[in-house]
Amino acid sequence: METKNKIAVQTIAIMGNPNVGKSSIFNQLTGLNQKIGNYPGVTVDKSLGFLNHQDAKIQLIDLPGTYSIFPNSEDEVVAFNVLSGMEAEKPDAVLVILDACNLERGLLLATQVMDLGIPIGFVLNMKDLADKKGIQIKSHKLYEELGVPIIMTDARKATGLDAIRTMIFENQFHKSKDFLDLSDIIDPIIVQKVKERFNLEQDYRAFQMIVFSEANRFLSNRDKLWIKELVEQQGFSLNKAKFEEAKKRNQKIKTLVNSVVSFSSKKGSDFTRKLDKVFIHPIGGYLIFLGIMLVVFQAIFSWASLPMDLIDTFFASFSALVSTNLPAGVLTDLISEGLIPGIGGVVIFVPQIALLFGFLAILEDTGYLSRVVFLMDRVMRPLGMHGKSVVPLISALACAIPSVMAARTISNRKEKLITILVAPWMSCSARLPVYIIIIGLIIPETTLFGISYQALALLGMYLLGVVATLGAAYVLNFIFKQDQKSYLLTELPIYRIPRWKAVGLTMFSKSKVFVLEAGKVILAVSVILWVLASYSPPSRMSKLEAEKNEMMESANSETEIAELENYYASKALENSFIGIMGRAIEPVIKPLGYDWKIGIAIITSFAAREVFIGTLATIYSIGEDAEEEVTLRKKLSQEIRPDSGEKVFNFPTGISLMVFYALRCNV
Repeated sequence: METKNKIAVQTIAIMGNPNVGKSSIFNQLTGLNQKIGNYPGVTVDKSLGFLNHQDAKIQLIDLPGTYSIFPNSEDEVVAFNVLSGMEAEKPDAVLVILDACNLERGLLLATQVMDLGIPIGFVLNMKDLADKKGIQIKSHKLYEELGVPIIMTDARKATGLDAIRTMIFENQFHKSKDFLDLSDIIDPIIVQKVKERFNLEQDYRAFQMIVFSEANRFLSNRDKLWIKELVEQQGFSLNKAKFEEAKKRNQKIKTLVNSVVSFSSKKGSDFTRKLDKVFIHPIGGYLIFLGIMLVVFQAIFSWASLPMDLIDTFFASFSALVSTNLPAGVLTDLISEGLIPGIGGVVIFVPQIALLFGFLAILEDTGYLSRVVFLMDRVMRPLGMHGKSVVPLISALACAIPSVMAARTISNRKEKLITILVAPWMSCSARLPVYIIIIGLIIPETTLFGISYQALALLGMYLLGVVATLGAAYVLNFIFKQDQKSYLLTELPIYRIPRWKAVGLTMFSKSKVFVLEAGKVILAVSVILWVLASYSPPSRMSKLEAEKNEMMESANSETEIAELENYYASKALENSFIGIMGRAIEPVIKPLGYDWKIGIAIITSFAAREVFIGTLATIYSIGEDAEEEVTLRKKLSQEIRPDSGEKVFNFPTGISLMVFYALRCNV
């Protein structure tokens, strides 16, 4: 009975070169039925998606984009290990995505997979661009030459996806004949001995086992030594074999492509070339990039202003509504003074977080981000980094953790290590709430040539993070010594109109992650802070209550009573547990211009930077009249130092706080 009810699971790997639409096809096939993880022992993303068909549950694995399965970079190691069955997920078939505009390059990877003896299917994507460029591919002849089923698609318009589903559901993948004859590259005797020892069926699988045995973390030292001795006995040169294999494979691919691809005319590339003369100009390119980032920050302030005000007002009104309509008591105070202000202190920044990720998605989807990689390679080299380091550093604008993962595409060990170590200095999205609220308090809303001072201040904070990042890289470049040189090899795709649906999904998903991840920490911190701020040692509370009652009896007017209520609410907060803790650290932070409330917020923000604002929101809500709908911004702007009468959040204090968070390096 158990066997009858068990659903069969088939595993299919999706792979291809970078920027061929592989992940786009994966996302459209699986929708939201995905989960993300890491491959065992490495920091490379593993995306799993699922398709349900009749009684079968089909699992799709989105492998990292690679140009080959030569295990040099971490991406290639993962792809090779999965296809070879060394990782946990050994696919039953492979769907290789090829770029119809550059078939020759994609076939290097595709023919390697063919020679591994795995059932395979090809998807020729971007056929719309191929048509515009006058590229005609004889797909039937390509099928006859390779013996692999081929589907023409345009993933951006979802054209051909039904055919891909049919191929998957009907299991139309084919095992092809070997593309490359290895007898001229390696002695068949060596291949046969390796196949027998490791129980392998394919000659190419044995060849890979020999050539990359040293880098194979799944091989025991005993097996590595055996392979090394076998190679030495036969006088086999590993480096020469790798070179010969690549040379012969490329020669055969070139001959194949010449027979199946024709060019009717040359179209669509002039526009891209004209734009590249401007966007990757040795001088103007940098100015344009700086200008684009300034426009982004200007939009973050201008476009997000209204929704942020609405969110701020909503949470203030919601807190007042809860306090008014729920029965008076501890639970009502916790909700109205702790949870709602704390969560509101994070949600208010969702519009700006969404806009930031939206603009980054647009830059990537249009093809401009690839130009930034090319442009910044000149800057990165003297600092010990790589042009590809720009992608992890830009990813760090969202979060340092995915930026560290993105550094996996850098093959040079020194450049990868430096990029990983300096990425946390970039101003991530967790810093953005701190910047936004403080800039709004200390920088006037005036403009200079149509650009607001607030946008310029935000750009300045991000540039400070960039300067700190590059400075740290410069120092590390002298510490880490390595003679290996690397070169930038990157594709500059044509400029395209962004897929607005994809941009919208990116904005939604990133904002959701920000709220949920920050919200969990904020929720816990808000409860703890509310308890610490609402209660105090009994002796202090009794003394304060007696003093308050005595003063209230002598009050002669409602105005005087209201002033006394506010005064003793402030005194109660100061004498609470959190107030006692804050007063204890105040002598240390007072020379910096901080009061005890800011000190507590700084301490709690070590859990997560965005907790700084949530902490202030909670502290400033304790003891306030919950029926007054006062927004967080207004509360902070009205805060006055009792000893001097100056604003707590003045210009020097605000700048020092932002610099502190800009240079505080933690993941």
